[in-house]
Amino acid sequence: MSNQPHPEYQYLNLLQDILDNGRWKVSHSTGVKLKSVFGRICRYDLSQGFPVITTKKVFTRGIIHELIWFLSGESNIKYLVENNVHIWDEWAYRKYEWALKGKKGKKLSYEQYLERIKTDSRFLNKYGDLGPVYGVQWRRWPVNRSRTVDQLGWAVEKIKKYPLKKHYIISAWNAGCIYEMSGSHAASMVIAPCHTMFHINITDDKLSLLLYQRSADLFLGVPFNIASYALLTLILAQVTGYKPGEFVHVFGDVHIYENHFDQVKEQLQRTPRPFPRMKLNPAKKKIDDFVFSDFEVVDYNPHPPIKGDITVVGGF
Repeated sequence: MSNQPHPEYQYLNLLQDILDNGRWKVSHSTGVKLKSVFGRICRYDLSQGFPVITTKKVFTRGIIHELIWFLSGESNIKYLVENNVHIWDEWAYRKYEWALKGKKGKKLSYEQYLERIKTDSRFLNKYGDLGPVYGVQWRRWPVNRSRTVDQLGWAVEKIKKYPLKKHYIISAWNAGCIYEMSGSHAASMVIAPCHTMFHINITDDKLSLLLYQRSADLFLGVPFNIASYALLTLILAQVTGYKPGEFVHVFGDVHIYENHFDQVKEQLQRTPRPFPRMKLNPAKKKIDDFVFSDFEVVDYNPHPPIKGDITVVGGF
């Protein structure tokens, strides 16, 4: 693999690393084989362009809408469905299956469920909920029945006053909301968080963000994660009055599923193109005020898409 300085080679080299050195594992819930390595890191200087993978086309519209949804603190996929973004539909269907377990009545097939959530707002409101997933933990961490904590809102306001503090950590890993520990499907999030926590840092006049991701589907999920958290870094820099610094991506278990090997080999034959720029509406100074039209991806010229089946054991 080439050692050219384009920052995308960090991602491509990691793909090659897993093919060459990964150890075989089997997904406990699907039986799908995967190759895995543990403990890797990539760094993206956001002054050098917006890190959207260029060796295949990435669904940037979905990334922007998903991040707006996270920032809203919502757990229902209503906003995503209304904006024709369906990356969380399979997980919502799993929560629907949990809700109907042991109850009388005919369960809808996945295809029937998709049709209902697109056409029946009352059904969507009731059965489009994922439990306390990322946005809920970021903005409404449940302390008890009467109190929640806005982790991200707290961090933004504190950074404005005390930028050099080192404890600006936002966690999505809430043991009481993870089924294996909560003991209740009703109270739990539909998936234990893959992108687990992030740490915001101010050095000189720049804001940087470090993400720890415990589990990373490198071919399908990670391009989403890179762009999403880079965009979050840009947003946080703007609303706190700093320049964007680095997005630092730390991986725990990073893997490629066996049914993606051919696609990965095709991608590794491609040469990265220049990263695009992400333009934010400079008038927006609060994290709750951003809407889709406040973002513009400029000069994104990727290679064609490479499709692969989602293995629903991790998520984006």
